Amino acid sequence: MRLILEGSGASRGMALGRARLEQPSRFLVDNTPLEQSEVADELLRIDQALAAARAELKGLRDKLDGPLAREVAEFIDAHGLMLEDPEFVEGLHDLISDGRYHASAALKMQRDRLVAVFEAMDDPYLRSRREDIEHVIGRVQGALNRESSVEERKLASRVGEILVSDTVAPSELVPLAEHGLLGFILTGGSTLSHSAILARSLRLPMVVGSHEALSHLQDGDLVLIDGDSGNVIAHPTAQDLASYRHWQRELAAQDKRRARLREADTRTVDGIDIHLHANAEMAADVARARSFGAAGIGLYRTEFLFLQRRDAPGEEEQFLAYRDLVLGMGGLPVTIRTLDLGADKADSAGLVLEDEPNPALGVRGVRLSLRIPQLMYTQLRAILRTTGYGPVRILVPMISAVEEITMVRRLVDECAMQLRAEGHQIAERFEIGAMIEVPAAAIALRSMIQHLDFVAIGTNDLVQYTLAVDRNNNELGDLYDPLHPAVLRLIAHTIAVCRRNKRPVTLCGEIAGDVYFTPMLIALGLTEFSMHPGLILEVREAVNTLHAGELRKLAAQLLRAGDRASIRAVMQRMRASMPTIMENADPAAAAH
Repeated sequence: MRLILEGSGASRGMALGRARLEQPSRFLVDNTPLEQSEVADELLRIDQALAAARAELKGLRDKLDGPLAREVAEFIDAHGLMLEDPEFVEGLHDLISDGRYHASAALKMQRDRLVAVFEAMDDPYLRSRREDIEHVIGRVQGALNRESSVEERKLASRVGEILVSDTVAPSELVPLAEHGLLGFILTGGSTLSHSAILARSLRLPMVVGSHEALSHLQDGDLVLIDGDSGNVIAHPTAQDLASYRHWQRELAAQDKRRARLREADTRTVDGIDIHLHANAEMAADVARARSFGAAGIGLYRTEFLFLQRRDAPGEEEQFLAYRDLVLGMGGLPVTIRTLDLGADKADSAGLVLEDEPNPALGVRGVRLSLRIPQLMYTQLRAILRTTGYGPVRILVPMISAVEEITMVRRLVDECAMQLRAEGHQIAERFEIGAMIEVPAAAIALRSMIQHLDFVAIGTNDLVQYTLAVDRNNNELGDLYDPLHPAVLRLIAHTIAVCRRNKRPVTLCGEIAGDVYFTPMLIALGLTEFSMHPGLILEVREAVNTLHAGELRKLAAQLLRAGDRASIRAVMQRMRASMPTIMENADPAAAAH
C-alpha cells in the first residue's frame, strides 16, 4: 500500500530504487495475542515468508560470479540451511499455534533464543556467527512484512538500490556511489552535514530526518525518493511513476536549455560582472567546474583527503592531490582551505583528540591545525608546492582573532623558506584569506582586514554561531535561518568592509548556490559566489535576468527589516524582477 514518509531534502533530485536497509532486523513486532480463529492464517503467513526468503537466497546464489563467488555461496548456503532446519521451523509453528504469538513476535523470540545460544559458546568464531542469525531473521521478517505486489517486485528487481539508515559517514559515500547506489534515506542527519554536502557533489538525492523510514520500509521495497520536497514514497503507484518519468523529461529539457550557458558570461542586465566559482573536494567536482564554466575553485575542502582513511595523509599524497586540482583548472584561480575538522571527526582521520562536550565550539578548524603544528606544516608545504603550477590562494577556517592570522602567516613564511632552500619552485607571494564564519571575526573585520588578502564568508557556520543553533540538530531546523536580521547584517557588514578596503570577498555557503537568495546577495553588493558546480548554470541563468542597480535600491529596506517576515516581503519584491527563473524557487529553502 502506498505510504508517504516525510523528511527534509538534503540533496536535490529524484531516484527510483529498491530499499536497502542498513539494519534489516528492525521491524514492527505485534505482541498482541492471537485469537484461535487467526492461528491458521498466521501459520500460512510464516510459511509463505520462509518460502519467499528461501527463494531470495536461491536467486542470489544463482547470480553469483567472480573470484568471491564460492566464499559468498558458502554463507548463502548456511543461511538456507537455517531456514530449512526442522527445529527452527517447528519452533516457529509451536509459538504461533500453542503460544498464540503473531509471526513477527515468534520470529523475534526465535532470534533471541538462538542469539543467546551462540553468545554462550566459548569459540570466538562461533560466537561471531550470531550475525548470520540476524541476517536470516531479518530476511524472513522482511518477507513477512512486505506489502509489495508481484509487479512492484519485478520493477524493483530492475532498478538500483537506495540506502535506508540512521546516518551515513562521509567516508562511506564515495564507495557506495561507485557501487551504483542511487540515493539515501536517513532517519537522522542534517541538510548541512558534511555527508549531505558530499551527496550534492555526487549528485545523489538524499532525504534526512525521515524518522519512520527504518520502521516502515523493508529490504527490497520499491521507493521513490524526492530530494527537493524531502518526501519518500514507498510502493509508488502508476501515477507516482508517471510523475517521476515526467520529472526525468523536464530535467533533460532543463539541462539542454542550460547547456547553452556553459560558455556564456555571468552578467546582470545592467552590465555588472558576477563571478561564479565552484566548491570542490574531489576530481569529479573539478571536471564539472570546468565543464560548467566556473571562474575558478572558490573553496577546495581538504577534509575529504583525511576523512576517507584512518591516518593523516603525508605531504606527498596531499601535494599530488592539490597539484592535480590546480592543473585540472587550467590556470584558473584555486582557493584551498586548510583542514577544517573538529574533535567529532578528527579521530576518523587518525588525529586523536580528547572527547569534547561541544565539538562545534571546541578545537576545530585553525585551532586544531595550530594545536598540532606538524599537521599544519605538512599541509602548508603541500599547498605551497602547488603554487608553481597555477594561481593558488590559502583559506583559513574558523578564524576568530588577528593573532591566529599572524601565526598562520608566520608558518607559511617558514614553510616557504624551507621549500626554497630545498630547491622547490614556488610563487614569490602567497594570498592568505580568512573564513568569516564566527560572528567575532565579522564584527572585528575592520581590525583584521589589513592582515588579509581576501575574505570568504561561510554562511553555513555563520548562521549556526550567530543564532546559537546547532545546524546538525533536526529539532532546531526552524530556527536555523539565513534570513535572520542579525545574519544579514553581518553578511552586509563583511561585504562593505571588504569593498572599502579593496579586498575580494566570496560567499561560499550553501545559499550561494540557491537562486532564492541570489537577488538578495547581489543587492548587498556581492559579486563573487562559490557553489556546488552543478548549480553554476542555474545561478548564471538567474543572474543574467537581474538588474543589480534596481536590487541595490532595496538593500536599505532589507537591512532595516526587524523580522524574518519583513525580510521575506522585501525579497518577494526582488524576486518579482526574475519571475521565470524564480517561480520554482522554494521560499522554504530559507530555513535550510
